[in-house]
Amino acid sequence: MLKTKDFLDEKDKRLRLVSKEVSFPLTKKDKELISQMIQYLHDSQIEELSEKYDLRPGMGLSAIQLGVAKRFFVVVYEYEEGKFETYVLVNPKIISNSMEKIYVEEGEGCLSVNRPVEGIVPRYARVTMEAYDIDGNKIHVRAREDLSICFQHELDHLNGILFIDHIDPKNPYKGKDQMRPI
Repeated sequence: MLKTKDFLDEKDKRLRLVSKEVSFPLTKKDKELISQMIQYLHDSQIEELSEKYDLRPGMGLSAIQLGVAKRFFVVVYEYEEGKFETYVLVNPKIISNSMEKIYVEEGEGCLSVNRPVEGIVPRYARVTMEAYDIDGNKIHVRAREDLSICFQHELDHLNGILFIDHIDPKNPYKGKDQMRPI
Protein backbone atom coordinates (compact mmCIF):
# COMPACT_ATOMS: atom_id res chain seq x y z
CA MET A 1 0.00 0.00 0.00
CA LEU A 2 1.31 3.44 -0.95
CA LYS A 3 1.76 5.94 1.85
CA THR A 4 2.14 9.71 1.79
CA LYS A 5 5.84 9.29 2.57
CA ASP A 6 6.31 7.48 -0.78
CA PHE A 7 5.73 10.69 -2.76
CA LEU A 8 8.65 12.79 -3.90
CA ASP A 9 8.83 16.17 -2.20
CA GLU A 10 8.98 19.36 -4.26
CA LYS A 11 12.69 19.68 -3.41
CA ASP A 12 13.47 16.38 -5.16
CA LYS A 13 15.05 17.14 -8.56
CA ARG A 14 13.40 14.08 -10.13
CA LEU A 15 10.07 15.96 -10.09
CA ARG A 16 11.59 18.29 -12.71
CA LEU A 17 12.29 15.48 -15.18
CA VAL A 18 10.25 15.28 -18.38
CA SER A 19 8.71 11.82 -18.28
CA LYS A 20 9.28 9.39 -21.16
CA GLU A 21 6.60 7.99 -23.46
CA VAL A 22 5.39 4.53 -22.48
CA SER A 23 5.27 1.63 -24.94
CA PHE A 24 2.71 -1.14 -24.92
CA PRO A 25 2.02 -3.61 -23.55
CA LEU A 26 2.62 -2.06 -20.14
CA THR A 27 4.96 -3.99 -17.89
CA LYS A 28 3.55 -5.93 -14.97
CA LYS A 29 5.40 -3.51 -12.69
CA ASP A 30 3.70 -0.48 -14.32
CA LYS A 31 0.27 -2.09 -14.04
CA GLU A 32 0.90 -2.85 -10.36
CA LEU A 33 1.99 0.75 -9.78
CA ILE A 34 -1.16 2.07 -11.48
CA SER A 35 -3.27 -0.20 -9.28
CA GLN A 36 -1.50 1.08 -6.15
CA MET A 37 -1.94 4.69 -7.26
CA ILE A 38 -5.68 4.16 -7.80
CA GLN A 39 -6.03 2.47 -4.40
CA TYR A 40 -4.21 5.31 -2.64
CA LEU A 41 -6.31 8.04 -4.27
CA HIS A 42 -9.56 6.19 -3.62
CA ASP A 43 -8.78 5.47 0.04
CA SER A 44 -7.37 8.96 0.66
CA GLN A 45 -10.73 10.53 -0.24
CA ILE A 46 -12.68 8.39 2.23
CA GLU A 47 -12.27 10.12 5.59
CA GLU A 48 -12.36 6.93 7.66
CA LEU A 49 -9.61 5.26 5.57
CA SER A 50 -7.61 8.47 5.21
CA GLU A 51 -7.42 8.78 8.99
CA LYS A 52 -6.87 5.08 9.63
CA TYR A 53 -3.90 4.82 7.24
CA ASP A 54 -2.67 8.43 7.61
CA LEU A 55 -3.23 9.26 3.93
CA ARG A 56 -3.14 12.82 2.67
CA PRO A 57 -6.24 13.27 0.47
CA GLY A 58 -5.59 13.52 -3.26
CA MET A 59 -7.50 13.29 -6.52
CA GLY A 60 -4.66 12.80 -9.02
CA LEU A 61 -1.22 11.24 -9.04
CA SER A 62 1.49 11.04 -11.69
CA ALA A 63 4.06 8.26 -11.91
CA ILE A 64 6.89 10.79 -11.59
CA GLN A 65 5.65 11.69 -8.10
CA LEU A 66 6.72 8.17 -7.13
CA GLY A 67 10.09 8.52 -8.89
CA VAL A 68 8.98 6.74 -12.09
CA ALA A 69 9.66 9.00 -15.10
CA LYS A 70 6.97 7.50 -17.35
CA ARG A 71 4.11 9.39 -19.01
CA PHE A 72 1.08 8.20 -17.11
CA PHE A 73 -1.17 9.47 -14.38
CA VAL A 74 -4.33 8.39 -12.61
CA VAL A 75 -7.27 10.43 -11.36
CA VAL A 76 -9.91 9.17 -8.95
CA TYR A 77 -12.76 11.64 -9.08
CA GLU A 78 -15.53 11.63 -6.50
CA TYR A 79 -18.46 12.84 -8.60
CA GLU A 80 -21.02 12.14 -5.87
CA GLU A 81 -20.65 11.29 -2.17
CA GLY A 82 -18.95 7.88 -2.05
CA LYS A 83 -19.09 7.38 -5.85
CA PHE A 84 -15.86 7.52 -7.82
CA GLU A 85 -14.84 7.59 -11.46
CA THR A 86 -11.30 6.38 -12.21
CA TYR A 87 -9.19 7.61 -15.10
CA VAL A 88 -5.88 6.12 -16.22
CA LEU A 89 -4.19 8.21 -18.91
CA VAL A 90 -1.06 6.88 -20.58
CA ASN A 91 0.93 9.18 -22.91
CA PRO A 92 -1.71 11.93 -22.52
CA LYS A 93 -1.89 15.19 -24.42
CA ILE A 94 -4.40 18.02 -24.64
CA ILE A 95 -5.96 18.12 -28.09
CA SER A 96 -8.43 20.95 -27.43
CA ASN A 97 -9.25 23.43 -24.70
CA SER A 98 -11.68 26.20 -23.91
CA MET A 99 -10.70 29.85 -24.12
CA GLU A 100 -12.21 30.39 -20.67
CA LYS A 101 -9.76 30.24 -17.78
CA ILE A 102 -10.59 29.21 -14.22
CA TYR A 103 -8.73 28.74 -10.95
CA VAL A 104 -9.26 26.96 -7.64
CA GLU A 105 -10.47 29.65 -5.26
CA GLU A 106 -8.92 28.08 -2.14
CA GLY A 107 -5.72 27.33 -4.07
CA GLU A 108 -4.39 24.20 -5.74
CA GLY A 109 -2.68 21.54 -3.71
CA CYS A 110 -0.31 18.73 -4.52
CA LEU A 111 0.78 15.51 -2.81
CA SER A 112 4.38 16.56 -3.52
CA VAL A 113 4.05 20.08 -2.05
CA ASN A 114 3.81 19.80 1.71
CA ARG A 115 3.08 23.41 2.55
CA PRO A 116 0.31 25.92 1.98
CA VAL A 117 0.84 28.04 -1.15
CA GLU A 118 -0.87 31.39 -1.74
CA GLY A 119 -1.88 32.34 -5.25
CA ILE A 120 -3.87 31.31 -8.27
CA VAL A 121 -3.02 28.88 -11.04
CA PRO A 122 -4.72 29.74 -14.34
CA ARG A 123 -6.24 26.64 -15.98
CA TYR A 124 -8.55 25.97 -18.91
CA ALA A 125 -12.18 25.48 -17.86
CA ARG A 126 -12.52 22.55 -20.30
CA VAL A 127 -10.03 20.24 -21.98
CA THR A 128 -10.18 17.23 -24.24
CA MET A 129 -7.30 14.84 -23.80
CA GLU A 130 -6.11 12.08 -26.05
CA ALA A 131 -4.33 9.22 -24.32
CA TYR A 132 -4.18 5.46 -24.10
CA ASP A 133 -5.83 3.26 -21.52
CA ILE A 134 -4.02 0.58 -19.56
CA ASP A 135 -4.48 -1.89 -22.45
CA GLY A 136 -3.10 0.45 -25.11
CA ASN A 137 -6.44 1.53 -26.61
CA LYS A 138 -6.59 5.16 -27.75
CA ILE A 139 -9.11 7.15 -25.72
CA HIS A 140 -10.48 10.68 -25.68
CA VAL A 141 -11.55 12.18 -22.38
CA ARG A 142 -13.42 15.45 -21.99
CA ALA A 143 -13.13 17.20 -18.67
CA ARG A 144 -14.53 20.37 -17.22
CA GLU A 145 -14.10 22.43 -14.07
CA ASP A 146 -12.25 20.62 -11.23
CA LEU A 147 -11.60 17.50 -13.32
CA SER A 148 -10.10 19.67 -16.07
CA ILE A 149 -7.85 21.37 -13.51
CA CYS A 150 -6.73 17.99 -12.16
CA PHE A 151 -5.87 16.66 -15.63
CA GLN A 152 -3.84 19.78 -16.43
CA HIS A 153 -2.08 19.59 -13.05
CA GLU A 154 -1.07 15.95 -13.62
CA LEU A 155 -0.02 16.58 -17.22
CA ASP A 156 2.23 19.37 -15.93
CA HIS A 157 3.94 16.82 -13.65
CA LEU A 158 4.79 14.70 -16.70
CA ASN A 159 6.54 17.75 -18.13
CA GLY A 160 8.49 18.55 -14.95
CA ILE A 161 6.22 21.43 -13.98
CA LEU A 162 4.71 21.99 -10.51
CA PHE A 163 1.60 24.10 -9.90
CA ILE A 164 3.71 26.58 -7.92
CA ASP A 165 5.58 27.40 -11.15
CA HIS A 166 2.38 29.01 -12.52
CA ILE A 167 2.06 31.43 -9.59
CA ASP A 168 3.67 34.84 -10.04
CA PRO A 169 5.84 35.26 -6.91
CA LYS A 170 5.58 39.07 -7.05
CA ASN A 171 1.81 39.09 -7.61
CA PRO A 172 0.29 35.71 -6.62
CA TYR A 173 -3.24 36.80 -7.57
CA LYS A 174 -2.25 38.30 -10.93
CA GLY A 175 -5.02 38.08 -13.54
CA LYS A 176 -7.60 36.95 -11.00
CA ASP A 177 -10.24 39.30 -12.43
CA GLN A 178 -9.90 37.70 -15.90
CA MET A 179 -10.74 34.19 -14.65
CA ARG A 180 -13.60 32.45 -12.94
CA PRO A 181 -13.05 30.90 -9.50
CA ILE A 182 -14.36 27.43 -8.78
